[in-house]
Amino acid sequence: MKKKLLATSIAGIMSLSMFTPTTFAHDMLDGVGVEKGAQEADLNDIPKLEGSKNLSNWKEVAAEPLKKYDGVENNTADVYTYKGYAYLGTHTKNGGEGGVRIFDMKDPENPEEIAKFADDIPGTWQEKVIVKSVNTPEFKGELAVVSVQQLDRGNPDSKGGFLLYNVSDPHNPEKLGFWEMDKRVPGTHELYLTVQKGKPFVLAANPYADYFTHGESKDFALVDVSDPNQPKTIYEFDPRILPEVSEDFNGYHWNSPDGKTRPVFNHSAMTDNNGDTALLSFWDLGTIILDISDPYNVKYEGRTDFAPDVQGSAHSATLAKGGNVLIETREVYNPVKEGYEESYGYTRIFDIKDPTNPKELSTFKTDLVDNVEDGVTFANTVHDPKVRGNTLYLSHYAGGLFAVDITNPAKPTQIGQYQPEGAYFWGVDIDRNYILASDMDNGLKVLLKNNGK
Repeated sequence: MKKKLLATSIAGIMSLSMFTPTTFAHDMLDGVGVEKGAQEADLNDIPKLEGSKNLSNWKEVAAEPLKKYDGVENNTADVYTYKGYAYLGTHTKNGGEGGVRIFDMKDPENPEEIAKFADDIPGTWQEKVIVKSVNTPEFKGELAVVSVQQLDRGNPDSKGGFLLYNVSDPHNPEKLGFWEMDKRVPGTHELYLTVQKGKPFVLAANPYADYFTHGESKDFALVDVSDPNQPKTIYEFDPRILPEVSEDFNGYHWNSPDGKTRPVFNHSAMTDNNGDTALLSFWDLGTIILDISDPYNVKYEGRTDFAPDVQGSAHSATLAKGGNVLIETREVYNPVKEGYEESYGYTRIFDIKDPTNPKELSTFKTDLVDNVEDGVTFANTVHDPKVRGNTLYLSHYAGGLFAVDITNPAKPTQIGQYQPEGAYFWGVDIDRNYILASDMDNGLKVLLKNNGK
């Protein structure tokens, strides 16, 4: 009976296209549907900011909505910036199929949408896009990888996985290949593209692959894309290799040593700058750390863990301090789950100089995470992290964008928040002296970090 209920709830995750982002956020996971709720707070464009750095002169310089195609309005997912262009994935509004939008950012205060691509697979949505320069015998140029997820696995024409495109000319993206998953799997949720010693690899997080295929596929895959026309899977991670997991994992639920049944699936994957370390956000199993310095001989190193009263929900990760510090964001959207602390998702910071033994240095909580009086809402949980230098940037749905000074990772200090009325931020990235943010309802937002005052 439990498996039947679980399958029903997971299937519901992929049917968000019938809801607008003003009603539902993107990750309805673990069978919990969450309404956003009204935002009635008195919101300021640029609040006063305090801290060791002065970011009080942030200024919104652009707010560019996505173009409509055939009268259809899509909404944004994540944002990625590369070599003067911004790439915005799209979510599920109005049936998905919004593809990836490319914005010319030569003048960041006047971004121009110049192309749309990766929209050719029916019944899918395209959350994540990463672009890197690649030079192999099979391909030379700018390579884009795009996650593809099915809205309805019952649609015979839909399929999940990731697409590969040549975006050397951003005005004219050219399709190269498709890494296609088993039809039973919703698809690739988040991914990352890394170039290691000249060879490109994709790290793909494929939630519930293990569950839906009964172990035939795994939730994480490392794929060699040296020839983008013929991507090759070279490694998959199986949580069962961990002694504490092996016999207590059924492909989704884990009977953890703390006596609780916890959800386990791979939500996100990324690497360090050299492509030597993989970080897998495995929800209540924590952040998995793999040594992929030899991609054909991957080694498990360690993982983060949670106290018995803390919901896991390891959602995304990034690195700081030359790869010695791990930032882990946790998307907890039900703050009153029985047996756990009353709190929305907050950020944890770890010392991983010894990756086999991550040591928690601190937590960073906004003023939103303990506000549980209004019931369940995505607005109060943290979402995606980015680091530039000693500043951590966090997207926080309706909570806006946060800037955190992590010069001392043991004492993170909030130094900025941007919370315009009606915003609902999915992702954030940095381009020169500008902060780029994907506002689900309002398109691409561009902030000037220092306007010269």
